[in-house]
Amino acid sequence: MSTATRPAYIVFDIETIPDGELLSRVRYPGEDLTPEQAVQRAQEEERQRSNGGSDFLPLSYQIPVAVCMAPIGADFRLQGLHSLDEPNYRTAVMVQTFWKLINHHGQAKLVTFNGRCFDLPVMELAAFRYGLNASGSFGEARKRFGERHIDLLELLTNHGAVRLAGGLDLLSKLLGKPGKVETKGNQVYDLYRRGCLAEINAYCCFDVLDTYFVFLRSRVLVGALTLEAEQTIVRETKHWLEEEARKRPALRPYLAAWGDWKPWP
Repeated sequence: MSTATRPAYIVFDIETIPDGELLSRVRYPGEDLTPEQAVQRAQEEERQRSNGGSDFLPLSYQIPVAVCMAPIGADFRLQGLHSLDEPNYRTAVMVQTFWKLINHHGQAKLVTFNGRCFDLPVMELAAFRYGLNASGSFGEARKRFGERHIDLLELLTNHGAVRLAGGLDLLSKLLGKPGKVETKGNQVYDLYRRGCLAEINAYCCFDVLDTYFVFLRSRVLVGALTLEAEQTIVRETKHWLEEEARKRPALRPYLAAWGDWKPWP
């Protein structure tokens, strides 16, 4: 754990569900569809559009149901792991808290995986919905080639010049880290409908941890951290997670799937 008081970086991730009320108003006005019916119809249309592939709806119809953040010190050590508005997980409160923290820590660089194309614009639209100050995003963080927002997917694909098949899960497993454990993104909506908000937020926290470890290795790539220092930080982080899991059982599946970095061939 870092001893610094103010974060130099903030790693974050969100999980979303389709906004059935908005879909009903925008796509199917006058048809008197319930939010659930609107989502079901829109998903079917997406499957048809993608020839039986993904039914994931555009980000403009998504609302966050999990927002997890990890402040990171200038020494690249973890300062905490937070699931916003735990245990209630209210969308409006999570969004308000997120922007309050981002604006307050205006000097901290944002770290995401594909956050420029999804997580950040979803949170910006949510700020628009609730009439919130999101000034922490409307500056350097919006410059695609700036340093205020480090999108690891962009970094590792030369800003989309190549496709990274496998994504965050693949990169995590290259490092011996869990990657996808018990939940996958396409299960979030069904989990939400069953009231499993804690499980969704645990999954979101796992993605934040994976993103953090990929971020550490990216700092080795760019020469900001030695491999030896990275491995020391990883060991320290595992010890912190083991201690934290005593009071936060939701972290235990992540630790159970933990592996050490053993590169091959």
